[in-house]
Amino acid sequence: MAEALHRLDGKVAIITGAAGGIGSATARVFVDLGAKVMLTDREQPKLPGIAETDVATAAADCADENAMKGVVEAAVERFGTVDILIANAGIEGVLGSVETLGAEQFEQVLRVNVIGVWLAMKQVIPLMKATGGGSIVALSSVAGAVGFPGMAAYVASKHAVFGLVKTAALELGPANIRVNAVAPGPIDNRMMQSLGDQLGGGDAKGFRTMLESMVPMKRYGTSDEVAQFVAFLSSDAASYCTGGLYLTDGGYAAG
Repeated sequence: MAEALHRLDGKVAIITGAAGGIGSATARVFVDLGAKVMLTDREQPKLPGIAETDVATAAADCADENAMKGVVEAAVERFGTVDILIANAGIEGVLGSVETLGAEQFEQVLRVNVIGVWLAMKQVIPLMKATGGGSIVALSSVAGAVGFPGMAAYVASKHAVFGLVKTAALELGPANIRVNAVAPGPIDNRMMQSLGDQLGGGDAKGFRTMLESMVPMKRYGTSDEVAQFVAFLSSDAASYCTGGLYLTDGGYAAG
């Protein structure tokens, strides 16, 4: 019985940012757990090895309201409904301090990381209400719980995601729609490589060594570790979890 609660059999999920490390790992975990998935990213996501009966794909800008409306409509046309939204699309953007960032650089990060999450939520909520409930998981970051010098726009955006999640959880609880945020710490993927390149002063390897020393578990996490937790929050095993920010950071924020 307990194992069955963790399954996603018969569930349909939309995953934004599905071409990235966490997005593609989440897609594979979901399919392994029995879900059907609609994958979307700015470019058409490709996940070799997943049966076509289990997956549909669409190229869409998550910050374009009409594009996200089209993704939801395509998911319903292909699979009949949407039970789960994983609002994962996000960018690190150009890093810089509060003092040095340009307005366009700051706005670009907020547009993808905050408005993109909001628009995805907005499009699935009416459908979930009509079908009796659902689960929404937004990807925040450990940078949504703590600050980090040189990352003003990214940190602001990830704090905003948690604010949006808390508000949506309060509004949607009576409709049996759970809304949660997952906050990854340093994860071994492309985005962390970019952060290391930008923050490491030309020494990305040294930056990684420094950051790992600040993590109690003394290593970067993996995209699959994050995906497994996203799947838990999406499943009936987390049926009384809503409005939370769940750290998957190896203990980084505990220090």
